[in-house]
Amino acid sequence: MLLAFVFMPEHVHLLIWPKRKEYDISRLLFAIKRPTSFRIKADLKRKESPLLSQLTVRERPGELYFRFWQEGSGHDRNLISRENCIKAAEYIHHNPVRRKLVPTPDRWKWSSWNFYFNSKLPADPGLPTVHGFPP
Repeated sequence: MLLAFVFMPEHVHLLIWPKRKEYDISRLLFAIKRPTSFRIKADLKRKESPLLSQLTVRERPGELYFRFWQEGSGHDRNLISRENCIKAAEYIHHNPVRRKLVPTPDRWKWSSWNFYFNSKLPADPGLPTVHGFPP
């Protein structure tokens, strides 16, 4: 379940609560990264965007690959208490403020902030569905 998110200009923060006790983080990341990268590449091709060539890298002589995501598995950590999850959500929601992109977290559209603190606003259909913290 998605608890919180913030899309930044060059990275993403996701706070996820697994539905099962046992899970494989690498499979989860693959399930997120692969289809996203595929859609972005297709969109860049359709728009004939110069960004497509900037995101194409040479991995071996003669072999070019589209790379949207940074190499590596990302920076994940396991939070085992509801309290730590709430603190992590607060931290990621304030990331755009710390970067001076907006004066307050509610001004950053690409975030789950409004789900928690301004629930009277309708959910943006272009953003992921947030499920809230489990009891």
